[in-house]
Amino acid sequence: MNHGSRRDVAIIIQNQKFKIHNHYQMARTLISFDWAMKRLLRSKANFDILEGFLSELLGEDITILDILESESNKENKSGKFNRVDLKVKNSKGEFIIIELQYDREYDYLQRMLYGTSRVITEHQKESESYDTVVKVISVNILYFELGQGTDYVYHGKTSFVGIHDHDTLQLDSRQKERFGKLQIHSLYPEYYIIRINNFDSIARNTLDEWIYFLKNSEIPDNFKAKGIQKAKESFSVLRMSVEEYQAYQAFQDELRDEASYVETKRIDALYQGREEGFAEGMEKGKEIGVLEGMEKGKEIGVLEGKLEIARRLLASGISKKEVAAITGITVDLL
Repeated sequence: MNHGSRRDVAIIIQNQKFKIHNHYQMARTLISFDWAMKRLLRSKANFDILEGFLSELLGEDITILDILESESNKENKSGKFNRVDLKVKNSKGEFIIIELQYDREYDYLQRMLYGTSRVITEHQKESESYDTVVKVISVNILYFELGQGTDYVYHGKTSFVGIHDHDTLQLDSRQKERFGKLQIHSLYPEYYIIRINNFDSIARNTLDEWIYFLKNSEIPDNFKAKGIQKAKESFSVLRMSVEEYQAYQAFQDELRDEASYVETKRIDALYQGREEGFAEGMEKGKEIGVLEGMEKGKEIGVLEGKLEIARRLLASGISKKEVAAITGITVDLL
């Protein structure tokens, strides 16, 4: 191949890359947060992005020391990606689990508990005393409805309240010094649930700016949240190579396929339930009809029996008034 041919091929490749990027820019200029969790946020160069999100959520400056691998981060055998998570260790020695999930799980609350418990046991040596138990914070970014409630961010923590005096149990001065904590709830796992579908896409504060991005994969220029403008720069689709873009598209297609599969199963179950309910209703209706028919037949039989007795009494010369009193039939029917 001569140099001219090579140059032509290079131009074609670059043009194709530009077309792909330009087309995607019209639809969405930033990659989704789940893809960033899988591919970008594990790099130390991007720790400040994750630190920004966690700082806004937890209300304190967070410094990440390391991101640890967990089994659930890895692709499962089916290649599906309905869940992505990170395990972060911060400068205070605390572990933060960040989990993002699309598919509905009715027992998700219990799985949150299991996840924090597993991290505690993973990092507790047998010879260590209990005061070395690690602090775990569980951050859950959910794209499905979990429980009932009107808010879009929920915070759960442990407290001990007196059943008689209704006071809250506190650490004493020695415990505060020993554990380096001021409140009992700081010793226990804490949980944050972000219900993305409940957010109305109106950013009222810096945390809302991050949630806006989580929902819309967009970051307006006027957003001021910590780390968010760095995210806008780093998550730009235009920074992706053709190979990275194709992998990202395959990931998005996989998510859409899974969402379609879940919705199809839901609709199938709905229709099956309706059909079974209709059939059961028909059968129940038949049973009720038979029972009502038998009851009606009994009533008619009793009435006819009374009328036959009344006819015989009338034939024997007894007055209608007396027959009515004997049989319980009204005079009008005699």
